[in-house]
Amino acid sequence: MAPIGLNDAAWEQIKFFLQTQEHVYIAQDEDCRHFLEAIVWIARSGAQWRLLPEAYGNWNSIYKRFARWEKQGVFKAMLEYFSSNPDLQNLMLDSTITRAHACAAGALKKTADRNNRLSAVLEAVSARRFTSSSRPKASPLSFC
Repeated sequence: MAPIGLNDAAWEQIKFFLQTQEHVYIAQDEDCRHFLEAIVWIARSGAQWRLLPEAYGNWNSIYKRFARWEKQGVFKAMLEYFSSNPDLQNLMLDSTITRAHACAAGALKKTADRNNRLSAVLEAVSARRFTSSSRPKASPLSFC
């Protein structure tokens, strides 16, 4: 997927909003802009964090910053703030739509799957037990 860039007008509006947030520290404008472009790339592509192109920076650093902002409610406030702006509403709403990962398709959790397999094995073992009356007779060719 091609790199995603914010136009200057959109960036200025986002920057103004971020400067009003008490939890957000913007050291250098370009680094913050690059960070937001990485977030938009992840949201639009539906890719895993580890697949973030190197052009955006270290995926783990970007993820940690994203998680911190999410926990502090920055993105929720940003969505509410820009919901009335048609230009940025499209950016914000499009970036909130993500694809579900394949493991979100209803597969059992590993622990539940392991417990189901264990109970199936136990049932199979208990079904194989023979009682003295149902034990198969030895064939005449067996020497043991």
